[in-house]
Amino acid sequence: MEAREYVWKGAIPLQIHLHESEVTTLPPPPPLLVLASRVGYLPLLIPHLKPHFGGALPPGADTVWFDYNGLPLKWFIPTGVLFDLLCPEPQRPWNLTVHFRGYPSNVLVPCEGEDSVKWSFINSLKEAAYIITGNCKNVMNMSQSDQSELWQSVMNGDLEAYQQVSLKLKLGVLEDEYTVKKNSISLRSKESNADTDVAGQVKTGRIPVRLYICSATEDFDELEDAPQIDSWDKISYINRAVEVLKEEGKCFTLGDAVKTLLPEIFTDKSVINEDLSKTEVEDDKNAPCVSQEDNQDASGSAEERTEEICAAIKPHFSSNTAELKLLRIHGIEPKLEIPFSWVVNNLMHPEHFLHICVFIKLAQANPR
Repeated sequence: MEAREYVWKGAIPLQIHLHESEVTTLPPPPPLLVLASRVGYLPLLIPHLKPHFGGALPPGADTVWFDYNGLPLKWFIPTGVLFDLLCPEPQRPWNLTVHFRGYPSNVLVPCEGEDSVKWSFINSLKEAAYIITGNCKNVMNMSQSDQSELWQSVMNGDLEAYQQVSLKLKLGVLEDEYTVKKNSISLRSKESNADTDVAGQVKTGRIPVRLYICSATEDFDELEDAPQIDSWDKISYINRAVEVLKEEGKCFTLGDAVKTLLPEIFTDKSVINEDLSKTEVEDDKNAPCVSQEDNQDASGSAEERTEEICAAIKPHFSSNTAELKLLRIHGIEPKLEIPFSWVVNNLMHPEHFLHICVFIKLAQANPR
């Protein structure tokens, strides 16, 4: 529990500047310094921003959005994930620019403030519940008071209050292989009641994962030399359910999970070169990481869509030279040998998704 408490208390120091085109006073207002929760969302900072910058704004209706080095920030991605993805070399404080005018609707889906963030969160929770249990009835049947308490706990970073409500959803956790003895009686009892496939492996859980991939052909040894992301076209999103298959005497690790998430890239000749474990791909039609246009135009199987995403990030590369340069979860760069069950139980986000940011170097294929 201690690790999860640290995650919920995690915060990023932000220095937020008002965009110069919206400044109407001299001198311009100073930047706002604020701590942003890693599990929170940027629009939740608006109550702090308007009193600070309101007096300097031009006339007009407020449509708040943020950018980092000119890149509009997607409001439905947790703040900590944005930081991990866009700052390979952590910047403290993180310098962001806030805009109250000129919403880039060609890049960002509309956001009506806290309500939009709340319903995006609830929809993600429904999606996670469906992946884990096969339905989302428990989320759909939440009382208004429970739903309100759950959302307030996320806004306030209150883990204790969150757990009191989230336990009612019965989404469960994975058995932690880090603390459970291999041949304990309780483990054998649980395995005997679980579903077993033809290979004698025991199905212990299905984990919703959002994977954010930045790939580059340039090599880099220092994080400060990592390629800068100046367009969302340089980032690929993959929503996949990792099915944890437990085999006696073998621990399913974070490295195993990464290989199941990226089988098209990490083949048997890749940097991670063990046999791939089985995975099932989940339909990501309703995922917040997919634009509304993508949702409306979604067609074909989940497998086909995921293969298209993976193909897009390696059109001219050889898969057997892929190298995982950086993997980050909640600002942590965990070792791939860590039991995946520990990662899930301690590092998943409040909507029950595990968000993973990776940087991959792909060598150009030799010309024919």
